[in-house]
Amino acid sequence: MPALTGPRKETHERTGVERTLGVSAGAVCHAGGGAVLNGATVEPASTATGLKTVGRFEQSVDNTGGAAGAKTARVRRGVFHYLNSAAADEIVAADIGNDCYWVDDQTVAKTNGTSTRSVAGKVFDVDGDGVWVELG
Repeated sequence: MPALTGPRKETHERTGVERTLGVSAGAVCHAGGGAVLNGATVEPASTATGLKTVGRFEQSVDNTGGAAGAKTARVRRGVFHYLNSAAADEIVAADIGNDCYWVDDQTVAKTNGTSTRSVAGKVFDVDGDGVWVELG
């Protein structure tokens, strides 16, 4: 395509905050839970390696018995509140700005669990009820 020589009439825009992705085969996704890509499809966050965090599920979707991509789910990126791990994996204020790791779709930890967990996102803040995590 040649370079523009005048105004472009239809340059479409997206905010880059929300997207719709195909759900992994057999996955059950719960609204509010952490969403990760496992290959080309999205599923609930879990203790596993190789998962890529894309945000928070905006809706619940049950793809039990469905093929990969048979159903879709809306996912939003942003800063969301999740449960904090305990003991040596508890996230504290000194961890703000560091990566944190998925334990499950509602819990994050300070460490990668000896290379068994995928990165959830960056610790944004910590309070008495959990951890604010920047996802996606």
